[in-house]
Amino acid sequence: MPATLEIESKLTDRYQTTVPETVRRALRLGKRDKIRYTIRPNGEVALTRVETPDGEDPVLGRFLEFLESDMVNHSERLHPVDAGLVQRLQALVGDIDVDFASALPADDEA
Repeated sequence: MPATLEIESKLTDRYQTTVPETVRRALRLGKRDKIRYTIRPNGEVALTRVETPDGEDPVLGRFLEFLESDMVNHSERLHPVDAGLVQRLQALVGDIDVDFASALPADDEA
């Protein structure tokens, strides 16, 4: 039977704490993930990871977190979108209409 690990963390004056790295790894937690506290009748509290609901893309979420971090840490890389870039993009897509609300055809789902 595997050994039980006991890990401590400290509450701040605002009742906040850092989830220790060992716990984050065990629960596969990343930034902005949600955690659930289950309070049992005997007073024990279980901490679990809230699973991503269907329809939410965890890869997209991580990519957006990466973009946010990169923008914050490397703001010198940000450039305004000028009229020339808009014209080049419009030339690439032409008059293609995209309905983002409609599902992809079955042959495009692969």
